[in-house]
Amino acid sequence: MSKLTLRVVQGADRGKVFGDLSPPISIGREEGNTIQLNDERISRYHCKILLDNQHLVLTDLDSTNGTKVNGQNCQLKILRFGDLILVGRSILLFGDQQQIRSRLNETHLVDESGLVERQSDRDFEVDSSLFVEVSPAQGLEYPPVIPDRLSPSQAAQLAELLEFIHRGIGDVVEGVQSNESKNSVSVSQQNWQSLLLVYSNLSELIRAIADPDFKLPG
Repeated sequence: MSKLTLRVVQGADRGKVFGDLSPPISIGREEGNTIQLNDERISRYHCKILLDNQHLVLTDLDSTNGTKVNGQNCQLKILRFGDLILVGRSILLFGDQQQIRSRLNETHLVDESGLVERQSDRDFEVDSSLFVEVSPAQGLEYPPVIPDRLSPSQAAQLAELLEFIHRGIGDVVEGVQSNESKNSVSVSQQNWQSLLLVYSNLSELIRAIADPDFKLPG
């Protein structure tokens, strides 16, 4: 089946990208999880993602602080590309950039495994007509390149700038509350997916500046 990606956009592990994943996927604080996060508010084995009946299903494993998807507490939830998963103080974006963009324009999503997302099955429906089309020329296809040979002060200044931008976008993302009965969220739909892509790119850039050994994906 097509490989899955989870990108940490907020928390101690911000900027980390967990790619080429196949279900089952476990998330938690303990070694042995598919995704191990450095977050004291996450349970040892917090939640898992399974493939069941052609759907990717997230299950909370009776964690201490619970699991949220798109701002709502959940015990059991079908995931769609572009969903935000909140565990402890960490936020993970589900899907790579291509998968997230596909959610904007396709009523039926089918991957190589035969995994199908039908509009009639959705309890959180995205109206693709509400979204602004994003072109590569707008700089959202791949993260921008970090300048070479920055001095320590230049690196600190750039990190501070990106931190400021990231915090501003984060205020919007963290405040989202989804209303699944009305198929709406508390930010404009036309900006939502583009905002998430920028948010994810910025988190990775910040980590790359702070950690010279970190390699940007893509």
